[in-house]
Amino acid sequence: MKNILLSSGKTIGEGHPCYIIAEIGINHNGSVETAKKLIDEAVIAKVDAVKFQKRTPELCVPLDQWEIQRDTPWGRMSYIDYKRKTEFGALEYSDIDQHSKENNIDWFASPWDAESVDFLEHFSPVMYKLASASLTDFELIERIQNTGRPLMISTGMSTQKEIVETVKFIREYDENYPLMIAHSTSAYPCKPEELNLSMIRTLIEMFPNTPIGYSGHETGLATTVAAVAMGATFVERHFTLDRAMWGSDHAASVEPQGFARLVKDIRDVEIAAGDGVKRVYEAEVAQMKKLRKHISVEYAV
Repeated sequence: MKNILLSSGKTIGEGHPCYIIAEIGINHNGSVETAKKLIDEAVIAKVDAVKFQKRTPELCVPLDQWEIQRDTPWGRMSYIDYKRKTEFGALEYSDIDQHSKENNIDWFASPWDAESVDFLEHFSPVMYKLASASLTDFELIERIQNTGRPLMISTGMSTQKEIVETVKFIREYDENYPLMIAHSTSAYPCKPEELNLSMIRTLIEMFPNTPIGYSGHETGLATTVAAVAMGATFVERHFTLDRAMWGSDHAASVEPQGFARLVKDIRDVEIAAGDGVKRVYEAEVAQMKKLRKHISVEYAV
């Protein structure tokens, strides 16, 4: 399946505009108002989708870390209470769902456990994203596949063998399952020498019938634009209102003004790519007549 049609009507894949995702993740810091402001800014930047993360803290936080004390914007508290504080429930996601629909922007999330998939199913997201940390969690993958919704997998902190095994597992469930694969390096922020963007082309060669994209955690914008030029059919970058905000992901995120520029640069690159057929453009003819001694008959008049 080279192209994937989402329930929103947008298509991801070859021959279509790059699908651009602003990952809000947990950068809302537990505030639905901050989340809605980020959605508003994403709409202004003209991105295609916003993405969140959904966890069941009691399942995702190792028991030996529950009582570790942490300084937070709400004061000093245990790590498990902090994780509970930053998770949205049904009321908040209903608000997010309505706000996204009103603004005609896609939204989805990365579930980190099966219960979170069941929770998100109530909102019929356009797809699910499998975080790099979950690439080998076949139980979670199977639960997502049971929904029938498109699945985007991220490949950070993974070997090529693990990627192949995961794709094989997904294809054994359904040879034509709507799958997308994102190249990624799980370093926050990621140094340019560790981005390895050439892996995008490698994945395209390995999985020619699967849309390949890029999930970046670098601090600049140029390398994400380069990923599109190298064949990424979708890109994802973390999104924040202010990189100085409290939280683990803000420093490796892009602020609204930067995200708007990223979208514009990607669209410019797509237009500039052309169709590969050499032609003389009308804007060149005057220069041709002025500077070239021998002019083709069709342009001589």
